[in-house]
Amino acid sequence: MAEIIQKDGSWVFDGDTLRLTPGRDKNVGLLRRTLGELTVPLQALAGVSFEQGRKAGRLRLRLREGADPLLQATGGRLTEPHDPYQLVVESDRYGVAEYFTDEVRNALLLDQVPSDPVPGYLLPGPSVPLSVAAGDGSASFDGERVRLEWNWKTEDAKSAAGARVLALAEITAVEWQPAAGLENGHLRFVVRHAPAKTPAKYDPNAVELWGFRKDPLMALVAAAVQARLPHPAAPAPAVDGLPALPGPPEAGVAPAPAPEDDHDALLRRLRELGELHRAGVLTDEEFTRAKQAVLNRM
Repeated sequence: MAEIIQKDGSWVFDGDTLRLTPGRDKNVGLLRRTLGELTVPLQALAGVSFEQGRKAGRLRLRLREGADPLLQATGGRLTEPHDPYQLVVESDRYGVAEYFTDEVRNALLLDQVPSDPVPGYLLPGPSVPLSVAAGDGSASFDGERVRLEWNWKTEDAKSAAGARVLALAEITAVEWQPAAGLENGHLRFVVRHAPAKTPAKYDPNAVELWGFRKDPLMALVAAAVQARLPHPAAPAPAVDGLPALPGPPEAGVAPAPAPEDDHDALLRRLRELGELHRAGVLTDEEFTRAKQAVLNRM
């Protein structure tokens, strides 16, 4: 087991899963503190890195695309204090951080975890029910319905119709965009047969965000809804009676390769090893050893 404990939080790896617990330091973002401890399966990881700085370093986890509904909903736009997959490391713990990184990388190599996208979420997303107030309104989600309510700062054109209740079946996508500079952010629910280009200030299916302290918590609502929508890699539904195009295999289920495909499979494995090496998951020595093993089989 590998463990690193810092003021920013603690990370524990037991060989199969990582437990990421936020710390109580004042610099820990509100979203991380509200989200609480995360349990991340090894299969959800695409890589891990450690970056040293003069006063502090950072451990960073890179997840496979489509593994986490929070990352899917936020599109990689979470800033450092709120990103649960970063850990600030004090300079006197650099050795521990390097050991932790090596342990995770070795496990990824031994389990041959690929870095390609996954066909289904490997993390559950935030628990429900939950409710957040920020910007010009509040958003609540109970697992089946989203309720949007407005406050005194809401534009009259949007608040005139009163609170909005959206059934999950009506929602086709969810967007979370933080405020940046002079540009306001938003939490928007894309609804069937409703215009999606209306500014959030006037959109009855969106909460406008102005960059205040509680704004990042709207990402939790976005992630909870995202976790219950069809996965982005899922096959498209049938249209006008025509069957949908075949989608990716179910998670953990791979078709058995035919004998004549063995050579192609080994070539693909070599490409995967090269990607892991370039991403920093494999050291030079690990890459050379793994590559030679594949070449020997060829």
